[in-house]
Amino acid sequence: MAFQFNFSIEEKAENELETLGDTALQLESAQPALDPGRSTEKSKEISSEENVVHKESVCAHEATPKTTDPVANCNPDKSQVQVLPKKRADFKVAKEHNIPEDFSKVLENKVMDTVQGLYCVNISVMEMTLSDDSHEEDIVSQSISSHSDLITGIYEGGLKIWECTFDLMDYLSKAEMQFINKTVLDLGCGAGLLGILALKRKAEKVHFQDYNCTVIDEITLPNVVANWTDGGGDGRISEPPSKKHRKADFIPALMSKCRFFSGEWTEFSQLLLSGNKPFSKYDLILTSETIYNPDYYSALHDMISKLLDKNGCVYLATKAHYFGVGGGVHIFEKFIEERNVFRTRTVKVIDEGLMRYIIEMAFKISS
Repeated sequence: MAFQFNFSIEEKAENELETLGDTALQLESAQPALDPGRSTEKSKEISSEENVVHKESVCAHEATPKTTDPVANCNPDKSQVQVLPKKRADFKVAKEHNIPEDFSKVLENKVMDTVQGLYCVNISVMEMTLSDDSHEEDIVSQSISSHSDLITGIYEGGLKIWECTFDLMDYLSKAEMQFINKTVLDLGCGAGLLGILALKRKAEKVHFQDYNCTVIDEITLPNVVANWTDGGGDGRISEPPSKKHRKADFIPALMSKCRFFSGEWTEFSQLLLSGNKPFSKYDLILTSETIYNPDYYSALHDMISKLLDKNGCVYLATKAHYFGVGGGVHIFEKFIEERNVFRTRTVKVIDEGLMRYIIEMAFKISS
C-alpha cells in the first residue's frame, strides 16, 4: 500500500526558563517525545539554546489543511527538526485511565476509518469535536492554531501515526512474532496499533502508554474497542463497529487484559512499581520513533531497565538519523553500549527514502 503524507509542524517557544529546582531536572531527563520530520527534503537546523521542536513543511510558508482522509493523517517522516529557544515544559504526572463500564460510550461521536487493516479514529472529525479549549489538556486547539504536531512538554505527537509504526507492524507480522501468554507494553502508543496487533495475536496482557491523556481517552481506548468486531479472532475486519459489537460479551473480557496510562516515562514506571495493582514485568515492549533526542535516552533506558522482564525483548522502530538534534539509531546504540545493561541487534533495515531500522534490545546475559 502506498501512502502520501503531508503535514506541518512548528512551535512557539518562550525566551525565558524559570528556575524549577529538582522538578525541572526531573522533567529535563524524563520527558518523552515523538519526533516528526521528513525523509524527502533536506533538513534545516536553527541553532538556539537547548530545546527541540520538530517541523515539517508542505511548502516553504504554508501549512497543509486538515483532511478527513485517514491516510493523510498518518505521518510517515519524523527526521527534520528545528531548534528553538528553550521552553518551560509542563509536568505530566502519570496516571492510569479508568475503562468505562458502558463500552458504547467509548465510541460516541467517533468516526472510524481503516488503517493497515485496523479501525482507527478519524482524527479530523475528532479534532472538530475537541477544537475548543474546554478539554483538560487543550492539545487539539493548540496543535491546530500553531499548525504543529509537536508542542514540547504540552503535546507529543500522539494524534498522528508515524511511518515507523507501520514498519514495526510489518516486521512483527512477517516474523510471526509470538504473543501468546506475553505481557506487552505499547510505549508512546498514540493510536495503539502495535498494542492492538498484540491483542489480536492473543497476548495475555497489553498496556498502552502515551504522554497525553487526551490521546489515550480520545484515540487509543476507542481504537481498542472498535477493533474487537470479531471477539479477537484472526484480526481481520468483517464489518464496521456497531452498537451490537460494542456491547458484546467479549468486550469486558478483552478489556480486562488492558491497562491505559498517560504521563512522562519516569513517573509512569514509578506508578506501576509502587501501585496497589499487581504488576508483572513486560515480556515485550514495542515502541516507534521515541529516540529522536539524546536528552531523553537516560529516562527511556532507566524505565525499560525497570519494567522489562529479565528474559524480555524491546522492539524499536526508528529512523537512521533525526536531523538538527543528533538523535538516531547509531547514537542510541552507542548510548546503550556505554550503559552496558542491554545488547542491541538490528533485525531489519528499510532502505526507502530516509533509511529506517528495526532494533531488538534485551538484557545482557551475565557471564
